[in-house]
Amino acid sequence: MAALTFTILCALVCCSLTEKQLNASSPNIIIMLMDDMGWGDLGVLGQPSKETPNLDAMATQGMLLPNFYTANPLCSPSRAALLTGRLPIRNGFYTTNAHARNAYTPQEIVGGISKDEILLPQMLKKKGYASKIIGKWHLGHRPQYLPLENGFEEWFGAPNCHFGPYDSSNRPNIPVYNNSEMVGRYYEEFVIDRKTGESNLTEIYLMEGLDFIYRQTMAQRPFFLYWAPDATHAPVYASKHFLGRSQRGRYGDAVMELDYSVGQILSWLQTLSIANNTFVFFTSDNGAALMSGINGGSNGPFLCGKETTFEGGMREPAIAWWPGHIKEGTVSFQLANVMDLFTTSLSLAGLSPPDDRILDGLDLTPVFLSYSHKLKDRPIFYYRGNELMAVRLGQYKAHYWTWSNSVEELKQGINFCPGQDVPGVTTHTQTQHTLQPLVFHLGQDPGEKFPISVLTKEYQDVLLRISPIVEHHKRTLIAGVPQLNMCDLAVMNWAPAGCEKLDKCLKAPASDPWKCDWSH
Repeated sequence: MAALTFTILCALVCCSLTEKQLNASSPNIIIMLMDDMGWGDLGVLGQPSKETPNLDAMATQGMLLPNFYTANPLCSPSRAALLTGRLPIRNGFYTTNAHARNAYTPQEIVGGISKDEILLPQMLKKKGYASKIIGKWHLGHRPQYLPLENGFEEWFGAPNCHFGPYDSSNRPNIPVYNNSEMVGRYYEEFVIDRKTGESNLTEIYLMEGLDFIYRQTMAQRPFFLYWAPDATHAPVYASKHFLGRSQRGRYGDAVMELDYSVGQILSWLQTLSIANNTFVFFTSDNGAALMSGINGGSNGPFLCGKETTFEGGMREPAIAWWPGHIKEGTVSFQLANVMDLFTTSLSLAGLSPPDDRILDGLDLTPVFLSYSHKLKDRPIFYYRGNELMAVRLGQYKAHYWTWSNSVEELKQGINFCPGQDVPGVTTHTQTQHTLQPLVFHLGQDPGEKFPISVLTKEYQDVLLRISPIVEHHKRTLIAGVPQLNMCDLAVMNWAPAGCEKLDKCLKAPASDPWKCDWSH
């Protein structure tokens, strides 16, 4: 850490003497992906505590996108969608073990991102981009699925969520990698105090990001930084300096530190005189986890949260920032999706998207560079596992299936929509509405509480517009091979690369695969 700090201090001196500019035709790209942060967690989007001054300033200096969506209400599939530009049903990040089940990549998962997929850093490499992921990967932890095998040149972070601590005999703690080798494990070398919530991981991730940006700037090489901290995912953590500062408790502490970190990164771009040549996008992987109660985030006026296909589960905070290119203080109500970041990044880099596959992401550069521009009236598809649950077109959203979480889980105190029960909408059984979809006007009813009457002309007109889109999508869909069906304790993080150097290798049990049980 001391060496890294020294590097940054040197950069300040260097930049006071000279300004190195990169080729403007190849702008740097930074995607900041938060973990379980809700739409309502930002002051600029109405959070009463107003504890995100840097993100609020970022929005003031750039563009706010209130109609921005993830591709899935759970972490792993949404991240796969971002990096491939494709729905999880296409890229294989779903399960067929049961109908409409959320699935992700715990450390017993056998699968991971398919080799048939083309990831964003692989494409950007064609234009000479350096690429680094910092933080949570979550697209498979076995060697062939890790970031450096899928286009990234550098990585500092972990392959899985920071659950734990574990006893190392029944389940290993999650490893933290520096590039291709582990350098420790969560709760061991990388401490997360479950009692106090103290951890310096966000600080480490910030310093790693600043160092990467500096090195590529000095090398005059365009870069792609995928900054994916996970402090707002349970168990929530923050560094000592931020603990106890927020009105919102520990979750708010984590948000405040992330906000500070975003501010430091944007300031660093200004210091290095590369802000005008760096496109930055901030968003989250899915809605806030309302099942965490007061220890989780806020989805603002929207219904339910993480794991559901109601608005609270899939509408995300989103800010685009690019000084000199994106007009300051703009708001675009364009319907947009995390998959658009794939196609948009390629456009910014001067690359054509792959033409051998269906891409779901659109190029948002016309929206960003001409804020009054609006793309075609594109649909938003809300998938849960292998089922298309709902579709949004314009201001209208039609639900073909509804389900919050099961009655059995509800009896155990698990509720994805606490305090938000809407009769006939937030159902605790999988309820089919394909013959008569539930339709909401999200402009007038963002909380999805008042379905439009099926007897009205408005309802019939909406179906006339949405039904052909749904029929075409289903008819032409070619689903990818599901990657999240099989589990096996033998594939967990027992002996990652580099463990022998740290004397951290653990003995794996005999292989005994089974079909993963996805309860919701």
